[in-house]
Amino acid sequence: MREIFPGIAVDPEIKGGKAVVKGTRIPVDLLLGKLAGGAKYEEVMEEYDLTREQVFAVLRYAASVVGEERIKVI
Repeated sequence: MREIFPGIAVDPEIKGGKAVVKGTRIPVDLLLGKLAGGAKYEEVMEEYDLTREQVFAVLRYAASVVGEERIKVI
């Protein structure tokens, strides 16, 4: 498992190499989808047995990825 961002890791053997919360098999995109769907971070913490810091690591990682994104306008 390789940490690609503080609290976020990838491993080809876990979820096909998708970004997950470090030390878990919980995909970043799953948690983002829950939060985007209206779940409160406390609900996500309880459902997936995560800490507040782990949930915030997911949000910081997503912000970082989107911040680096460049859209080519044609």
